[in-house]
Amino acid sequence: MIRVLLALALSLAGPVAGAAVAHARSPLVGQLNVMATRYHEDPARLDTLREGLEQAVRDDPDAANFTALSRVSFIWGDVRANSDEERLAAYERGRESGRHATELEPQNFLGHLWYAINTARWGQTKGVVRSLFLLPTVREEIRRLLELAPNVAAVHALAGHGERAEATFRKGLQLDPGFTGIRVGLARVLIKKNQPAEARRELQAVLDEKDPSNLADWTVKDVPDARRLLESIRDR
Repeated sequence: MIRVLLALALSLAGPVAGAAVAHARSPLVGQLNVMATRYHEDPARLDTLREGLEQAVRDDPDAANFTALSRVSFIWGDVRANSDEERLAAYERGRESGRHATELEPQNFLGHLWYAINTARWGQTKGVVRSLFLLPTVREEIRRLLELAPNVAAVHALAGHGERAEATFRKGLQLDPGFTGIRVGLARVLIKKNQPAEARRELQAVLDEKDPSNLADWTVKDVPDARRLLESIRDR
């Protein structure tokens, strides 16, 4: 589950991400919605957005601003941080901000989503043993997200783990065929299930995708991941 969050986290522009804009006090929220799918063009812009959103929550601590800060904290940790210490600090800030957003607006889908993503990513960076205590939080957030938005592909990406992983990933792809992060996650599951031919098809589909849901994510993460995985099963 946690590995797929890396692909998931930058794939939420469009109608879902836009839900936060209507209540935003800061114009940086809208700028982040655009940047999240184009961060590969100017990664340093994430530094400015992060600093600006930190100021925004001080000036106007509403749910939309906290949600955006949670989101940019994750992206910054994944794309801009140079050490585990910096990454952990960013994900912890993202957890804290997401939690504040859900406390202010309990029905805030994106607040719950970024709270869950940052929590899981922090746990992955810390190590599985140290993050075991976080699993109940992540599971509860997944349950809440499925209640709030059962037909959003990102929720099924987040819920994809264990024996249900293949089915939940396939459901997510039905909802959003261009969500290449889910397709990479599905390929990983198929490789673990010793189904290299099917995994190869999914990975090739990632490379051949003409309209990815998130161009930045596809460019920076999914294409390189697909190529590495294809190489790893070349002789299978």
